[in-house]
Amino acid sequence: MNFDVESNLSAVERSVSSPEKDGQPARAVAISRTFATTPDDLWDAVTNGERIPRWFLPVSGDLALGGRYQLEGNAGGEITACIPQSHFALTWEFGDDVSWVEISLSGEGADRARLTLTHTQRLSEHWSEYGPGATGVGWDLCMLGLDFHITQPTASMPDEAALAAAPDGKAFIAGSSQGWAQAAIAAGDDPAAAHTAARLTAAFYTGESAEPA
Repeated sequence: MNFDVESNLSAVERSVSSPEKDGQPARAVAISRTFATTPDDLWDAVTNGERIPRWFLPVSGDLALGGRYQLEGNAGGEITACIPQSHFALTWEFGDDVSWVEISLSGEGADRARLTLTHTQRLSEHWSEYGPGATGVGWDLCMLGLDFHITQPTASMPDEAALAAAPDGKAFIAGSSQGWAQAAIAAGDDPAAAHTAARLTAAFYTGESAEPA
């Protein structure tokens, strides 16, 4: 998979916030990107069970309000809100952990549409060690895959392991990790801790050393 690393990194807006969830401290990552398609097509790409595996993972279940879904080898959960062509929300259940995902779509002029995803999770030791990138880098990679699907709809989905091992993939993951570190710093996190967490996250995804260069 050949792609422009810097333009794809800069195409994404990232932010971190500290809401409460059910009265407990939580952290939320928000990621937003525009795509060269219509809102209707973008909605279909992210809700159609036949298209989701072309950019994300195979999915099964009842993809409707109140239904339960399961991503192959990953999270499952319940679809808790749905406004067609506009917004949906779901629980993200993996092992014993439950977090929450919301996705909103909007038009951005002729044949452009924006997707904004917010993933909220309870504050944990995992967050303290890896920061927002542990979740955010995965969603960055999803946005990259979705853009690839939108612009090249008949192409095969890139292999995730091969991407993480390739020079462009490693550069993208490192850049995404640093992007989330900057978002954490903007939200008030200690800069040294944020950059350490970013190195740990990049190392997790690429298998390379977490030591500073």
